[in-house]
Amino acid sequence: MASCSAAILLGYLTVQRLAELWWARRNEALLLAAGGVEYGRAHFPLMVLLHAAWLVGLYVFGLGRPVVVPFIELFVLLQIARFWVLRTLGQRWTVRIIVVPGERLRREGPYRWMRHPNYAVVAGEIAVVPLALGLPIYALVFSILNAAVLALRIRAENAALGALDGSRA
Repeated sequence: MASCSAAILLGYLTVQRLAELWWARRNEALLLAAGGVEYGRAHFPLMVLLHAAWLVGLYVFGLGRPVVVPFIELFVLLQIARFWVLRTLGQRWTVRIIVVPGERLRREGPYRWMRHPNYAVVAGEIAVVPLALGLPIYALVFSILNAAVLALRIRAENAALGALDGSRA
């Protein structure tokens, strides 16, 4: 049963990530067609590599391991937050940083309280999923790597958002 639970968790993550990539590509095409400008291209391959390595490694080291229920509960809460972000951003949600000149920043939903709630959710997932599979060192290593990539990403996104709202981010 334990291996089945890990397989269900990893299968869910895989399907979710593939669906998000499809959604992001669709939204990116719409935003670019509306005159959107992409920012932060230089760090994007590093971000893709990090997330792909994280997921592949979870299969390598986590498949067949028992799941730790309290961390699964945290994961469910993170999923609720993820869907809140996706719903709030709608067609603006992408994996790339694309800004359409003249549009206003979102200030509803989780964006009322936090500038980058999606990154908070992802940071939580990068730690919680390995912990749910009993992989604390894996969680720590990828959390540190994610923090380094997010430092680049958030700097690029703040610059893009600053251009959008006319202020220095």
